[in-house]
Formats: sequence, C-alpha cells, structure tokens
Amino acid sequence: MSVLRATGLTKSFTLHLQGGVRLEVLRDHALEIAAGECVALSGPSGAGKSTLLRALYGNYLVDAGEILIRHRDAMTDVVTSRPELILEIRRETMGYVSQFLRAMPRVSALAIVASGPLARGAEEAAARAAAAAMLERLGIAPRLHALPPATFSGGEQQRVNLARAFICDWPILLLDEPTASLDAANRDIVIGLIREARERGSALAGIFHDGDVRAAIGAREVRMERLLT
Repeated sequence: MSVLRATGLTKSFTLHLQGGVRLEVLRDHALEIAAGECVALSGPSGAGKSTLLRALYGNYLVDAGEILIRHRDAMTDVVTSRPELILEIRRETMGYVSQFLRAMPRVSALAIVASGPLARGAEEAAARAAAAAMLERLGIAPRLHALPPATFSGGEQQRVNLARAFICDWPILLLDEPTASLDAANRDIVIGLIREARERGSALAGIFHDGDVRAAIGAREVRMERLLT
C-alpha cells in the first residue's frame, strides 16, 4: 500500500542576484513509496535530489503537482495543506534528517533527541531514557548528553541528528545523506536502524551516495537527471 505518492512535481528557483534567471530543478517528477520500502534517489549533483526531499517535507513549495501522504488513515496533499496541518504531519507521520544539525543554542543533546517523544505525549522520564539509549547506540557517550551539540564535531552532530529521527517510529522518513560524515562503524549502526525501520513498516526515501549502503538496506534506486533546458 502506498503511503507517499507524488505526481507532476515542478520546482524552479529565481536567482535575483543573477538578473532574475529562472532555474528549473524539477519538471513533472513522480515518486511513489509503499510501506516497508526504501527508495534511494540517485543522479548527478544538481539533479534535484535534495530539492525533492525538501518539497516532500513541505520546506519548498512546488510550482505544480501534488504530494499525497497517508496521515491518520487518509491521503493528505502536502502542497495544499495549511501550516498547522503540516506541523501535525511532521510531529506524527513524517520525519526528516537533513545533512546538517540545526539546533537551538544551549540546548543539550539529550533534550534535542527527547523532544520528539515528548511532542507525541511521552512521559519525560521515559523520553529522556529512550534518548540516552539512542545517543549511546550511535556512539555519543553519556558525558556528552548534557552538552549542546554546537560543541561537538561534525560527525557527532550528525549522529545527534540521526538519533533525533530514529528515536520515533515514523510511517515516512526522509534521509538526506545520513551516512555522509560517519565512519564505518557508525555507518553500520545507521544501516541497522534503517533496516529496523523498514521491518516496522516505515517508508523511507533518501540520498545514499555510498553504493554499499544502498545495497545493504535493500533500496530501490530512482534515477534523477539534471535538467538542461
């Protein structure tokens, strides 16, 4: 059963500092993902892979098309949904891992990771315990849990980012290069987390430049090409 179905997606950007040049990135693009399936977006730089993920999440408003996701047992169009509904979808149905952690200053790593379960109504003690366990699984030592991630290395920040996503059971999860800044050991941990999410029935779409990662998670490849005109 499809939980995400996008059709006719077109997205362009206007470069105001370049004389108003219009750059078309997506044109009549389609994507469909079923529960328990993982899709890997591939293609050259500039093909619109990250743009597509951001459009699916509602960060980018597309010029045309629809993005239907299954939310509370009904197909909902992200493109036409009001902001309050988009926030509800992000809280309950669709998670997103960007390439970079953007966190509030002076907020601890533990609080950042626990925020997801808390937003879903979890008890604070349970949320913090789950957050600590997920951080440790991703190699963030307990002595670091009370510190803000701004003090961490790039790889550590990315692991906090991943912990924040994988602590929740998302029906749909979008992953933008989740293993790009990780060593081999932590890459294997993320592979395990993706496999577990699939086994629970999550639908995943992501950018995985490492072919070994794509093979290990059993991803179906969707090729995207850069638009030339």
